[in-house]
Amino acid sequence: MGLCAMLAAACVLAMVLNSAAVAAYAAAIDDGGAFSTAQNSKKSSQDQNSTQGASADSENGLVIDAPELPTAYPQVPYHFRFSAHGNYVPVLRWRLEKGALPPGITLAEDGTLSGVPQRPGEFQFVVAVKDGSRSQQAVQRPFVINVVDALTVGWKVPAHLNGSRIEGSVEVTNATREDMELTFDTKAVAENGRATEIGYQHFPLKGGTIGMALPFGETLPNGNYVVYVTVVGEVAARHAIYRQLLQTPGALHVIVGP
Repeated sequence: MGLCAMLAAACVLAMVLNSAAVAAYAAAIDDGGAFSTAQNSKKSSQDQNSTQGASADSENGLVIDAPELPTAYPQVPYHFRFSAHGNYVPVLRWRLEKGALPPGITLAEDGTLSGVPQRPGEFQFVVAVKDGSRSQQAVQRPFVINVVDALTVGWKVPAHLNGSRIEGSVEVTNATREDMELTFDTKAVAENGRATEIGYQHFPLKGGTIGMALPFGETLPNGNYVVYVTVVGEVAARHAIYRQLLQTPGALHVIVGP
């Protein structure tokens, strides 16, 4: 082959190789561009979601938490603090919006309910709270406090006649978590005013005791008797005394003999 022919062949080969390299490079750019575009699209989507999430969080305003308030008992110290969540500016300031708290209980500006309830009952009220922002977000929510008797007594077996004997039983409940010294006293009082002891006990009644049965009974002479049950619970550490009374709705007629 002559020199000219060899040079021509070399030129052709170089052109072929250059064309292949250019095609490969173009393909690589296209692939890379597509990958970069996909990555950018994914990142843009993530950023958008993140922005939407932040926006959603920012839309969550002040919300009062709504737990069931603890049961309260007369003469037993009570303490509970309200709380809130959401997007707000401290410091929170609380107030009683409407309704009534149990007598002896007050609501402080920091959201604390405290005091010593004076009587049982169901008390419905609405609390309101404002945050520290200039616009002062303000929300409110209703609540209920149940004040129940710490010590209760009821007939288990109502007082009744068994021959010339008056007998029966009561059931006693200490609804608090505190132990108390319990005095149980039952008397049958005749129409002339004479009182006869027909049941007596004195013992520590554990906190949380529900429906403890206390029996009574005694044989009595002829007469008409009204039965009175007195139950007293004392918490010496707090000088608290709880008293409950029962009596028969009418007189029981004791007849001795045939």
